[in-house]
Amino acid sequence: MLKSLLGAIFRRTPIPLRRLYARVFNARFSVTAGAIVIDDTGRLLLLKHVFRAGSGWGIPGGFIQAGEQPEEALRRELREEVGLELESAEIGFIRTLKRIKQIEILFFCRPRGKAEPNSVEVEEIGWFSPDSLPRTLPEDQRLLIERALSYRGKRRN
Repeated sequence: MLKSLLGAIFRRTPIPLRRLYARVFNARFSVTAGAIVIDDTGRLLLLKHVFRAGSGWGIPGGFIQAGEQPEEALRRELREEVGLELESAEIGFIRTLKRIKQIEILFFCRPRGKAEPNSVEVEEIGWFSPDSLPRTLPEDQRLLIERALSYRGKRRN
């Protein structure tokens, strides 16, 4: 009976107040799109990012803006940062980073064109085979790449 009464009250509450309730009592996350870009020879695109902690090396990507679709955000970030267009982009998997309250949508991508630093955010780019990633690549990025390549291999079989 109490649940029914609370539900009835909530449904009659003005929408702005319901939205405020949702904002106050639910977790908030930032959402990003990341790219596992693999060229025709099987090499991965990594960026040495000025604002990234540690060595700076990692997969390309960035924040999704309000109203933007994840794939649009990914394509925008790659154009802005390294001037790269994509032949294809397919959702690989999604992960949650609890410590920084972030949801990351990872895409498997095929490049079209050439990538070169195109932003003050990117110091250097590199194409690496999976077995010769930069020595200074942070462990979380290394594990993410291993997971992505493993998952991609399973999907193809």
